[in-house]
Amino acid sequence: MSEVAFAIPDRYDLGRTIGRLAVIPRDPTVLAGGSEAWWATRTPDGPGTLRLRLSGELTATAYGPGAGWLLERADAVAGLRDDVSGLSSFDHPLIRRLWHTFAGVRLPASGRVFHHIVAAILGQKVTGKEAAHGYRRMLRHFASPVPGPAPDRLMLPPDPADVAATPYWKFHPWGVEQKRADTVRRAAAFAARLETAPDSATATRLMTSLPGVGPWTAAEVVRVAFGDGDAVSVGDYHHKNTVAWALAGEPRGTDERMLDLLEPFRGHRGRVVTLLELAGLGAPRFGPRMPVRSFARF
Repeated sequence: MSEVAFAIPDRYDLGRTIGRLAVIPRDPTVLAGGSEAWWATRTPDGPGTLRLRLSGELTATAYGPGAGWLLERADAVAGLRDDVSGLSSFDHPLIRRLWHTFAGVRLPASGRVFHHIVAAILGQKVTGKEAAHGYRRMLRHFASPVPGPAPDRLMLPPDPADVAATPYWKFHPWGVEQKRADTVRRAAAFAARLETAPDSATATRLMTSLPGVGPWTAAEVVRVAFGDGDAVSVGDYHHKNTVAWALAGEPRGTDERMLDLLEPFRGHRGRVVTLLELAGLGAPRFGPRMPVRSFARF
């Protein structure tokens, strides 16, 4: 066990900040509360668990072979390296108000790519409930001990070598069809290269070179792995409508319209979308919700 402490900004929100590490709902590698949070991952040195406790300052404790690596970037994982300069100067009353309300929510930068790309791929073209269901079942299949005295429900992400060696049909009972299964397996085989990416742009280029990985998936990953506040999830089912409604009063939008409306916030475009999500803002609903399917029964 190793430990280090950090000063925190005013109104720092540990729970919502660490909660951003979850690319899909109910990610079992993340447990985030108001005063304590846990994160389990696979570092270059092996599996590790990070525990963050808030009490005047932020105390980080790490366990396992990856403890040293985790402590070296614990402040980044906790969002304390997040550059929020310029946000208060945006000339838009709604965004200024939302930033004032959620100024304690920072963008984490985990430094891990494969950890998040698995969840992002499983979230492609399905509901959050479907993605969470498949991800949890996948993690149970590849389960290994979580270092340290972590809560029982915390789980490690899978080892990429194990995923790459798993045939696609093994994914079927988890509710994951062949297309997403093959994309996850390709990412696993390419994981060592992905983890060498020094920045968001390089990681995006490497990820989108893989068949089945597009701009939406890449943005979902780099926003968390690198704390990229400008990453916009083009192609998202909801975001284009949320942005059009919140910023222009238009009930429906397109990706092109979304990017046009976000252009004044360049550098923080993805963060603006995050602020709208945190506020619970969404466009009016005119049709049925996206159905929940069961690929395991196909």
